[in-house]
Amino acid sequence: MRGFFAATALAVSVLAAPVAQSETLTDAFIAAYRTSNLLDSQAATLRAADEDVAQAMATLRPVVDFALSSGYSRSQQTASAPFIDGIRTTFDLSASLTLLDFGRRALRIEIAKESVLATRELLRSVEQDVLFAAVEAYVSVQVNQQLLSLRESNVRLVTQELRAAQDRFDVGEITRTDVSIAEARLAAARAGLAAAEGNLLVAREAYKAAVGAYPRNLAALPRSPGLPSSMEAARAVALRTHPSILGAQRRVTINDLGVELQKAGFRPTVSARAGVGIDDRGVESQTFGLTLNQRVYSGGGQSSLLRQSIAARDGARADLGQAGVLIAEAVGNAWAGLAIANAQVQAGDQQIRAAQTAFDGVREEANLGARTTLDVLNAEQELLDARVTRIQADAERYLGVYRVLQAMGLLSVEHLQLGIPTYDPAGYYNAVKNAPVHSAQGKKLDRILEKLK
Repeated sequence: MRGFFAATALAVSVLAAPVAQSETLTDAFIAAYRTSNLLDSQAATLRAADEDVAQAMATLRPVVDFALSSGYSRSQQTASAPFIDGIRTTFDLSASLTLLDFGRRALRIEIAKESVLATRELLRSVEQDVLFAAVEAYVSVQVNQQLLSLRESNVRLVTQELRAAQDRFDVGEITRTDVSIAEARLAAARAGLAAAEGNLLVAREAYKAAVGAYPRNLAALPRSPGLPSSMEAARAVALRTHPSILGAQRRVTINDLGVELQKAGFRPTVSARAGVGIDDRGVESQTFGLTLNQRVYSGGGQSSLLRQSIAARDGARADLGQAGVLIAEAVGNAWAGLAIANAQVQAGDQQIRAAQTAFDGVREEANLGARTTLDVLNAEQELLDARVTRIQADAERYLGVYRVLQAMGLLSVEHLQLGIPTYDPAGYYNAVKNAPVHSAQGKKLDRILEKLK
């Protein structure tokens, strides 16, 4: 196991060696966006929702059917006449079109369009998750690299203290107990070092999962994005722009339209049908007709569907209100977390300065015989703990900014100004919204599909 961690540390040190170009946080964002399976999956879901619009649009057009039938028949004109046997074949071509449905088809089209817009908000939400995972992984690798360096320094320092304790024991200044204490602290320091090496390995795996490749030479963190001047201002932006809010608003509209669709179901429909046919004897036929269809009794099923749609609408409105509550809470929590991290960083600076002064003083006093080895090791441990806390607090402060942005709904490629082409949700939609089959739109759709492969 010790050999494994030693090899790991060597590999990390090689990877951390200076290279021609450092990997920046922007590079990590771009790689995460381009390689995300989650984004690809949600984009495919969006394209499927786009097809619902095409299918709804198709109901405005006539349906044309072709039928070829062949069968054996046997007939007798009179009781005394012989039976006539034969195989009859007919060809029929028919077309049907709904002329009047009191808005059913138009409502289905609007529901499909609103569903597309709601699904786009889900894509925005996934984009936020992907980008936050990238910055979290980037910061985690850097933090664990710093903590590994601290643990390595701690091992070296405790090793020196052990040697000093052994020398003082050899000349009779201290007892064997002091040496044992130093040996125990060295074992603990090595255990901490092994844990730091393992944590760095875990962080690197998380980075690969988020960004698509292992970290190379990570550059220093850039300046964090700007935030509104107050929590209230951030919350106001979130309630206007967050994808959870906008998606919930779309779902309210969908359910409102669903109620109107169920009400339209109580009304009749008027449809036209025309057909031509010919059989194997050359007999032709033509038909044309209008049909008025009105359901008179459905056993209470239609009324139940209407009541169900009203309940769903009321639920969607309540969900919208709850989404506002949750988003407001998320902004408040993220803002408070950022404030806490800022305070911890300031306190950490003071703690490090005080712990460093105490360690230097205790070490000097130990050299004069006024302090024990345990006093020195305790002071060194307090200094180590202060530095670890400071590193972690600084990382939380940096991530806190991005948590606020995510809670506001602004953690996006556009807002971060990454300067890369993003998935265009309107491209596929515009190509299929009119349900093309073989047309200029159809060719455009083929080109879009080819790019998506």
